[in-house]
Amino acid sequence: MGKISYDKVIKNKELQIYIRQGNDVLGALGYTDHSIAHVSKVAETAGRILKKLGYDDHLIELAKIAGLMHDIGNCVNRTDHSHSGALMAFYLLQKWNADPEDIAIIITAIGQHDEATGTAVDPVSAAVILADKCDVRRNRVRNPVINTFDKHDKVNYAAESSKLSIDTEKKTIILDIKLDESICTIMDYFEIFLQRMIMCKRAGEVLGLQFKAKANGHKIC
Repeated sequence: MGKISYDKVIKNKELQIYIRQGNDVLGALGYTDHSIAHVSKVAETAGRILKKLGYDDHLIELAKIAGLMHDIGNCVNRTDHSHSGALMAFYLLQKWNADPEDIAIIITAIGQHDEATGTAVDPVSAAVILADKCDVRRNRVRNPVINTFDKHDKVNYAAESSKLSIDTEKKTIILDIKLDESICTIMDYFEIFLQRMIMCKRAGEVLGLQFKAKANGHKIC
């Protein structure tokens, strides 16, 4: 058994295939982008959150690996993808001779990241949830026809920019979004993503932070 590293995992060809297939599946179903661009952004953001809060380098590395692997279950099915993804990750991590303690932390984060069934239970799962649910941006939308957008396309396309920042003194983590309200109003955003924001609130609490969200300068939670 041994330590695994994010740099090695992100270069693994087998994992890249599962990520690509999962993204293709979601594309065929009309979902937003879940490609390597999304999962690597989640990985880097999760790592940045824990680093900002002073967690050790090894836990930061595990958060980045969990973020990178969190959506591989989509190649099986969108439904329950967090659970199938955790089982796939378990198989891969064992094959890579990762320490059982590391495997346990990573698959917990993957298995808990979906709002339908999961919640933050430790620092790694909390960081992955915050990084994933706050990745709201226009270039995740793959549908080229605006008037056929579903509610998630609308929210993501309306997001001209988004930023997740931590104030360690005030113990807050803030999602600040600039929305084009001609596409999606602040109320629409809040209605559509309410469950995700509640999930982020819980994740912030696990990290000792108060989660806040702002859209166009207005506090929404």
